[in-house]
Amino acid sequence: MDPCPFVRILVGNLALKYPIASSKASFSGVHPSTSPCFCKIKLKNFPTQCATVPLILQESQTHSSHDRAPAACFTLNKTHIDNYKLVENGKNPVLQIAVYAGRRGTACGLMNSGKLLGTVTVEVDLRAVETRASNIHKGWVGIGGKCKKGSLAAQLHLSVSAEPDPRFVFQFDGEPECSPQVFQVRGDVRQAVFSCKFGFKNANDRSSLSGPSMSEPSTSRSCLMGSHSRKDRDIGKQRKGWQITVHDLPGSTVAMASMVTPFVPSQGSDHVSQSNPGAWLILRPSDGAWNPWGRLEAWRECGGSDSVGYRFHLLIDSDATATLAAGAISSKNGGKFSIDMTSSVGTTPVHTPKSSCDFGSGSFYWSSRPSSRSGSGSGSELGYGPSPAQVHAGTAGFVMSSTVERAGSCSQPEVEVCAQHVKCSEDAAVFVALAAAMDLSMDACGLFSKELREELRQ
Repeated sequence: MDPCPFVRILVGNLALKYPIASSKASFSGVHPSTSPCFCKIKLKNFPTQCATVPLILQESQTHSSHDRAPAACFTLNKTHIDNYKLVENGKNPVLQIAVYAGRRGTACGLMNSGKLLGTVTVEVDLRAVETRASNIHKGWVGIGGKCKKGSLAAQLHLSVSAEPDPRFVFQFDGEPECSPQVFQVRGDVRQAVFSCKFGFKNANDRSSLSGPSMSEPSTSRSCLMGSHSRKDRDIGKQRKGWQITVHDLPGSTVAMASMVTPFVPSQGSDHVSQSNPGAWLILRPSDGAWNPWGRLEAWRECGGSDSVGYRFHLLIDSDATATLAAGAISSKNGGKFSIDMTSSVGTTPVHTPKSSCDFGSGSFYWSSRPSSRSGSGSGSELGYGPSPAQVHAGTAGFVMSSTVERAGSCSQPEVEVCAQHVKCSEDAAVFVALAAAMDLSMDACGLFSKELREELRQ
């Protein structure tokens, strides 16, 4: 099946330039480096996004666009695109950038203490970006009318671009702990591509950290109970040994998420703390063994928060990792787990000479090699992107996302994976396994004073 069409609209390279006289009157005693300006960026049917706008005086240096992190990003799926064509009578969506002087309030500028300087509108031609990226606008534009002498009162520098961002969309047909099927979805068409198996790994098996065989670990309840002490079996003491394997249609195991660090309450509390998080290892098969691919850590945020914090590390080799995602998801309301390299904020990549990555250019490779397994059907069902040597995060920005329901609720994660990063079934399966691990972490980080649902109890 083909990936689903998505379009990303990016706004960045913001700067505000004032005539000398006007800037002195409006910003007396304020240094430009403090950025006493902000903007609200709107697109119909999407939440408003806000960003600070650097102020530069005309006698200062020319605006530099070295900062490539966008000020705003809007992602349109096929439904959004079709709605614009239908509801707007074929008219293209319009971005509205409202610029304010002064510092914004706490709620994305909605508690405005600043003065509206002017508004810029930019039309986005969706037809032009169905197959290729499009630079819609780049440069200075006047806002707020003109001064008495006829010169522009202020000028805003911005870049607006749009690009196609096809994604594979997968949906769990049930909760990860209930061993569901996983469907690839495109429009109204759903096709089964994976199946999941949840179980409890043998506590005596530590080989998963150093490359175990491809034989599936035992999930026998008798083996598990025999390897644990009575204290370990007590409800609420710790949550450990969870494991979910992802199989392709022929039945071969193509990815695994294995809990390698138990979720244990911190001393004197009933929740997992950030100082001692639980952790999952995400593995993919290669040459008849399991290779560690990523590590997901999760914990309960402190201070009475109901949020579950997380960090995801890409494992490059034995000496190098890259932290690609970090954040928190409300355990009461749920949210979205996302890896998006559009902005470098929050990422701390580490590069070593023997890794296959070039972090100096903001790029890294997701696939170390094509699958060496034969006869499994891998590489044919989902093959779309370029060869692994060409797949890097600097190209598309977005990598993956998955929905996360609130703790204790019926969850059926929906996973989006950038088509550029999917060369074979294993490439997609590791993201599916990662999504399952994040979903299960919401339960693993639940208060230990509450009993787990039956499927998760050993």
